[in-house]
Amino acid sequence: MDFSTFHKAGGKKIKLSVKFPDRKTSGISPLLCLVCSMKSYLVMTVLGTDRPGLVSSLADTVASHGGNWLESRMARLAGQFAGIVRIECAPEAADALIKDLQAPGNSGLTVLAVREEAEESTVRRTLVVDVVGNDRPGIVRELSAAVASAGGNIEELTTGLESAPMSGHPMFRAHGIVSIPENTETSTLTAAIEGLGGDLTVDLSI
Repeated sequence: MDFSTFHKAGGKKIKLSVKFPDRKTSGISPLLCLVCSMKSYLVMTVLGTDRPGLVSSLADTVASHGGNWLESRMARLAGQFAGIVRIECAPEAADALIKDLQAPGNSGLTVLAVREEAEESTVRRTLVVDVVGNDRPGIVRELSAAVASAGGNIEELTTGLESAPMSGHPMFRAHGIVSIPENTETSTLTAAIEGLGGDLTVDLSI
C-alpha cells in the first residue's frame, strides 16, 4: 500500500511517498510476532531414587515439548535425588509438559511443577552468609528464625556436619545467600544470628 503527500519547497511541489507492506505478502504481522515471543516459565521440584541417566531423562521430557532448561539446583542425599529446576516454554506447551513431568511412573520420580509468579519489585541487597558452630537439635529452625527477625530472606542454603579437628565433636556449618532490605544494616543480621549462642561464628560478605 502506498501513501503519498505533497510538500511545497521553494515554490515547487515535491511528492513524498511511503510504502507499507501488504498484509497478504509481508508474512507474520507485528501483533502475531509479539504473541509468538511470549513465554511461560515453570518451576519444578524433583525427588526420587538416584540413578545414572536421571537428569538426562528429565531433560529429554523438557526438550520434547520445546522447553528450555534455564537453571537448576540439584543434590544427592542418602541415595535420593532432589532438585529444583526453572524451565521456559511456549504457553501452549506448558500444560502438556507439566502433565508429562507428573505422569505416574515417570522414571520413578515425584515431580511438582508450578507456573512462575512475578516477584515483588522491592529493593533488596544480597549477602553471602557462613555460619559455623556446635551442632544441636533445632539449629536450622533457630537460624532461619533469626534471619527472618532481621528482615532477611533465605534465597539459598546449604547445611552439613563435619568433625571438629581435635575433639571430633560434630560441628554445624551453613553456607547461604540472604537478601535484606536496602535500609537494613548488615550488623543487624549478624547480631540476630550471634544471639543464638556464643559458640556460633558468623561471616557476612557482599
